[in-house]
Amino acid sequence: MIGRGRLLADEPTDRLLGRSLRGRVLVRSPDADRLAELLAGRGATVRRSGADELTVLGLDTRTVGELAHQHRLRLRLHELASRAASLEAAFLELVGDEVDHLQVGAGRP
Repeated sequence: MIGRGRLLADEPTDRLLGRSLRGRVLVRSPDADRLAELLAGRGATVRRSGADELTVLGLDTRTVGELAHQHRLRLRLHELASRAASLEAAFLELVGDEVDHLQVGAGRP
């Protein structure tokens, strides 16, 4: 990837996506409220994405699972999945202010 004439990244796409900070963890749990509170207390950004579903940023699946298991109430997990960042999100994270022109929300010509 090139930004303002400088080489910003020269690596395979899967490696670039793997190091993106915008990856997230999808969690489905009947204990979603308590789990959200626990994860937020550990520095994660937690968003409700459904009745029993959370989207977690800032922690990986292993950490989320361990925290749920180690909690005194043994919080139940019905699904725990890692979601990689999109190529667009990884690109924007990488280039930051190195982009000369960025138009958000515009349709394609």
